[in-house]
Amino acid sequence: MGRWYLKTPEEVLAELGSHPQKGLSQIEAERRQREFGPNELKERGKRSAITIFLGQFTSIMVIILLIAGVISIFLGEFLDAGAILAIVVLNAVLGFFQEFRAEKMMQTLKVLAVPKVRVRRDGSFKEISARELVPGDIVLIEAGTKIPADGRLLEAVNLRVSEAALTGESEPIDKNSAEFPMPTGDIPLADRKNMVFMGTTVVAGRGVMVVTETGMRTELGKIADMLQTVKREATPLQRRLERMARDLALAVLVIVAIVFGLGVFRGEDFRKMFLIAVSMAVAAVPEGLPAVVTVALTLGTRRMLARKALIRRLNAVETLGSVTVICSDKTGTLTQNQMTVTMLDVLGERLDLRVIPESVAPVLSPESAPDFLLLIAGGALCNDAVLEPTADSRPNRAPVSGRQLTTAKVIGDPTEGALLLVAAEFGFSVEELRRLLPRVGEVPFSSERKRMSTVHKLTGEPKGNNETQLFNTLMQIGGKDGQFLFTKGAIDVLLNITDSVLVRGKVEPLTEEWRNRITEVQNSLTAQGMRVLGVAFRQLLKGEDPNGSETLEQALCFVGMIAMIDPARPEVKEAVTICRQAGIKPVMITGDHPLTAMFVASDIGIVTSGDRDGMVTGGELERMNIEELARVVNETRVYARVAPQHKLNIVQALQNRGEVVAMTGDGVNDAPALKKADIGVAMGITGTDVAKEASDVVLLDDNFATIVAAVKEGRAIYDNIRKFIRYTFASNAGEILTMLIAPFFGMPFPLLPLQILWINLVTDGLPGIALGVEPAERDVMHRPPRRPNESIFAQGMAFSIIWSGLLLAAVSVGVGFFSWRAGNATWRTMVFTTLTMAQLCQSLALRSQRDSLFKIGLFTNPGLIGVFLLTLALQMAVIYLPFLQAVFKTVPLSVKELTLTLGFSTLVFWAVELEKLIRRRIKRLTPKKNTATL
Repeated sequence: MGRWYLKTPEEVLAELGSHPQKGLSQIEAERRQREFGPNELKERGKRSAITIFLGQFTSIMVIILLIAGVISIFLGEFLDAGAILAIVVLNAVLGFFQEFRAEKMMQTLKVLAVPKVRVRRDGSFKEISARELVPGDIVLIEAGTKIPADGRLLEAVNLRVSEAALTGESEPIDKNSAEFPMPTGDIPLADRKNMVFMGTTVVAGRGVMVVTETGMRTELGKIADMLQTVKREATPLQRRLERMARDLALAVLVIVAIVFGLGVFRGEDFRKMFLIAVSMAVAAVPEGLPAVVTVALTLGTRRMLARKALIRRLNAVETLGSVTVICSDKTGTLTQNQMTVTMLDVLGERLDLRVIPESVAPVLSPESAPDFLLLIAGGALCNDAVLEPTADSRPNRAPVSGRQLTTAKVIGDPTEGALLLVAAEFGFSVEELRRLLPRVGEVPFSSERKRMSTVHKLTGEPKGNNETQLFNTLMQIGGKDGQFLFTKGAIDVLLNITDSVLVRGKVEPLTEEWRNRITEVQNSLTAQGMRVLGVAFRQLLKGEDPNGSETLEQALCFVGMIAMIDPARPEVKEAVTICRQAGIKPVMITGDHPLTAMFVASDIGIVTSGDRDGMVTGGELERMNIEELARVVNETRVYARVAPQHKLNIVQALQNRGEVVAMTGDGVNDAPALKKADIGVAMGITGTDVAKEASDVVLLDDNFATIVAAVKEGRAIYDNIRKFIRYTFASNAGEILTMLIAPFFGMPFPLLPLQILWINLVTDGLPGIALGVEPAERDVMHRPPRRPNESIFAQGMAFSIIWSGLLLAAVSVGVGFFSWRAGNATWRTMVFTTLTMAQLCQSLALRSQRDSLFKIGLFTNPGLIGVFLLTLALQMAVIYLPFLQAVFKTVPLSVKELTLTLGFSTLVFWAVELEKLIRRRIKRLTPKKNTATL
């Protein structure tokens, strides 16, 4: 079994034990159902609610917090233990609900490929669920339906199938039931013309297929199985935080040992020192970090959902902010996935529709107007597509003096749909045109002939301006009862069956000069990635049979050429420009023709026009291994004619070079690469279920610009996480250094265990969360991406943490030292208050990593101001309320002492502002790097 495309229909039926007229019996179908199982794609490793919840407790940071909480319980420090465990549970609950909700929403996005199919059982057609199909079933397929399983065609009448979701090829494939001309060999899917595949769509014609494979044995199933074996990589944020947590765990052990040993050496109480050491260890652990990260990512996902981007995994938002390369599919992602007429050419004149605004009518000269109208009408008449008005569509009919584009839905072949749309754009009513010239005969299209012809009889009276002008032109040629043959097809084919040309309304002989001119125009348009069709016509002679054979197609008059392309989405150019400004390299990966791919890439700015060196084809990829590919991916911007495995190899090669790769796409062929990439972005409308399941982000509106918004959001979130890390690590370092430095000046330990825990609780929690929701900084999309292996403490943050911590400790110990030397009983309370308020003042300065607080505005983050005032009030309560004084061992401060304490607390704020000023001055003096060549 297998290689069905190399066998005749009779051989396939015999091997499958089926009959073309009777099909399978119901009893046999049920037996095969039990043998082969339902016709559906099976998802392996689907995460249950329990698995998602337990997954929230696997990071090293959370494990450290859990250990600290358990130790606190054993030591009787239930307040601290409760705070730690509450943060851990809150983090788990937020993460669980976000991921669980995304999984549930994905279920609502799933659409069964073919819910019902017409199948022949026991000699008659019946309608059944696609899940019930088995190998050997005889299935009827027609325009507008999706193929329910892989099958060998038994009959095919004008059958055209869009296989873009499977192969990446945007052009529909002509299908036939003939035996494959090659007797042996493994033929690419796109070239198996006598086969149809699960998940593809019939755009024109009809056919009968015998099911050869179902479920996971289909070509679509093989890709689904392949992507489920691809291991999902940890995100950059996960790797950075895990690395930081490992380093922190080691640091905590060292701190505990030093403080405990120092205290015991000085003769302090063993139990007291153990409590202080554990409190210091807990202080060293940024227990607010998981909550801050989760809250920042969760709020980011909500903002992205409002922008029509469903984030399936929290860390995906931040990962988008880390990407260095975006690998994008072309069809339906960078382009509109709808063929659009861009150029009309008659032998007297050319009309470029790309340079004409929607609000302006295409200007037709009086001499060439009949030629253009005949060209447009011929394309619309020799056509099997249908326009179906949508709820937001404008009328198809437009006055000749005003250009108006239609948004009607095309049913049928996309190329033929484009011809109907341009007819509507020029003021033709397609319905009126087909009433005026009803079809009375045809010669169907075939891939061998590369053309299609229809015969129309001129009847009735025209009602529209353009219909009237067309009517008059045809009347002059053939009279009121004339019959006309319209033929459209490949230019070289039409030139072989034409002997004249239409020039400004007059028929002239087809000279060698005209032939060369037509060929030159065709080559020029093709080189721009356009698909070019020609239109020709002739009047039938009296008594000539309109349903005759191909003998009708002779002695034609060539009218002109229609060029079309699947245009770029209007927002893509700006998105690509912003990517370049942000130092991100955009790359196109497509199954389309190299010329088409290069034209679109040049049009949207991915490559410089004509830069052929920036492209690699599937044939070239086939001859490369991963190591060889890794040497060229850095300079390659366009990949054309690629297969699914090629996409996977490209992503792997980029990752081997240390790139953080985002892959966008909508087809089944994109799914393995989507899952392998650091972040996969699938289209929610045109995307297949398999692509959505493999992705981290689903764009609900299929808008490429949303990806750029997600990049900005991701960078802002990472900035905010770094702000919190700097803030909390500097604060924790200040606490630890305060405890370590004070004994060297002969002072007792300046903070008690509960005071340490209080500082940690009120300064690490709410202020950190408030920092986590800061708006994006103004230059966030004008920086290069972070290096994939960059530490979370990079760009001088480690140094900033050290000096900030030292300053916090120096100010706190300094205030306490002079008060202690003076014999004041308030000295410990002054240290306690100075350290608490200095950390809060630092949080205000760290709202921006570059700009002054006075430039971004004090009240642009009202949450942080509220937290500042709340913490100040709580600290005052701890100092002045008697029952809290007893708990925290504080004494009330005088007005002078409180003023002195609060004044010194602001020194850290001014120091951080000075640091940012120095950094801004240095940046202004540093030449900017040019990212335009990325």
